[in-house]
Amino acid sequence: MYAFDSRIRYSETDSEGYLTLDALLNYFQDCSTFHSEDVGLGIGYMKEIGQVWVLSSWQIVVNRYPKLGEKVKIVTLPYELKVFLGYRNFAMLDEQGEYLAKANSLWSLLDVGTGKPVMVNEAMHKGYEIDEKLDMEYAPRKIAVPEGGELLEPIVVKKHHLDTNHHVNNGQYVNIAMEYLPDDFVIRQMRAEYKKQAFLDDVLHPYVVSTENDYVICLQDEAAMETLCINSGISGDSNPISCQNRRKRGTEIRRKTDAGNSEKSRIRSVSGNEGSTGRQSAAAGEAGAGRSKGRR
Repeated sequence: MYAFDSRIRYSETDSEGYLTLDALLNYFQDCSTFHSEDVGLGIGYMKEIGQVWVLSSWQIVVNRYPKLGEKVKIVTLPYELKVFLGYRNFAMLDEQGEYLAKANSLWSLLDVGTGKPVMVNEAMHKGYEIDEKLDMEYAPRKIAVPEGGELLEPIVVKKHHLDTNHHVNNGQYVNIAMEYLPDDFVIRQMRAEYKKQAFLDDVLHPYVVSTENDYVICLQDEAAMETLCINSGISGDSNPISCQNRRKRGTEIRRKTDAGNSEKSRIRSVSGNEGSTGRQSAAAGEAGAGRSKGRR
């Protein structure tokens, strides 16, 4: 197991002073990056051998979002390496050792030149010590995409979406997907399935489906034939409610009223400028979130 200590920074919090989901995801990514660097398998090594680890799926389960200034420990542990796949857990704990969040991830090792899978080498088997996987409820990697959603305004991938591998960073897909959630929707579980890489100037077409408790958001290619990223199973603390969201211009979501009846509420856009995403297929994600504003 690899770990580092930190403290929740102001730049990592939302308007209520709690850690954001994308900041949590960044902590997890940084932890695995630090781990790789410290065992000699970091970015420099990967460039030297012409290979790259590409994320295939995320599952993040949040018990509590820490507040500004809280001291936390971030841990990661690889629990299986086989053929060209790597399985890795993550967690964030508070000062008392209580789990704030747990995560599971699946990574694929690819050749940079061909884009094809390559076998995990001996150095990786030696460097990444295998641990027992965390005790959590593991969700399937594949995410089913319901029918009846809305295809929304396209997004163009910009430079700030890219990472050192020159493709859209996996966390950027999650950030984009979160723009389609109601403002007071508190995410308790997020799943993401990544199907294809996206690059600078690629165009993504968001497809959004709202169910009783979840949202499923797909980022599709221009022909809407392939899916780049699916953020699905975004679930939270309450039923979906209407909200203003800048990327939902001219679309509808379903709102549950207090009486239990459902009605449709028109969403208006606050701003017309779209962000950017990744390549020609989209990844869909699932989020289960709570809608309570009295937070976490």
